[in-house]
Amino acid sequence: MRPIFHADERLSSRYDSAVLFAKLCVIHDLTPRPAAVNMACDEVLLERIADPTLRLYRWEKPAVSFGYFIRHVAVAPIARGREVVRRMTGGGIVEHGTDLTYSLILPATHPLAECPPRESYRAIHAAIASWLELRGIHTRLSSTTAGPTNVCFESATEFDLVADARKIAGAAQRRTRSGLLHQGSVEFGVSEKDRADFPAAFAASWEAAPLEPTVLLAAGKLAESKYALQSWAERV
Repeated sequence: MRPIFHADERLSSRYDSAVLFAKLCVIHDLTPRPAAVNMACDEVLLERIADPTLRLYRWEKPAVSFGYFIRHVAVAPIARGREVVRRMTGGGIVEHGTDLTYSLILPATHPLAECPPRESYRAIHAAIASWLELRGIHTRLSSTTAGPTNVCFESATEFDLVADARKIAGAAQRRTRSGLLHQGSVEFGVSEKDRADFPAAFAASWEAAPLEPTVLLAAGKLAESKYALQSWAERV
């Protein structure tokens, strides 16, 4: 099957969700990790991957992540004793624990990383919508363009996924010289089978890969020097 996203279609809305990536590396990170380590793993992978990579991960304990530009004082009323971590991506405040949490990490040379953020966000959520449809969950891409609230899942913004007027999927992105990091959360009563099959939303076939020990070691150091620090959490 042909990849559906080509350089000459970067601004097109014609997506065939059967194949978003011709080649996809999938990391099923089965070990629940501290919030700071989860964020650090994504940043380390962003600097190192050569091919589109999907990382599915879990949380050591209930956690709250919040976007790079969110004020720290806005998080405390929502955190209620849970682990709190600031992301390197934008977006709002997201509660984690039972959601399907994933990251798509693309090298800078991939067409989806080169296109406008609005279009890459749409393409990724359109693929997830088609995958959910096959599981009997009908969703639509939100057309709301109003600014988001601080709490991510309280309201939908453009191209979030909505089911029965409730937002069930949102995400945030960050682009660097290395590539694109898209961090997302899907909330619909996720089963272990759903987690295992989630890569099918993006590719007809994929290659499983472990979270390399060198990546985990670097992530541990980055978590200690950045994501676990109060100075990072309170930078805004």
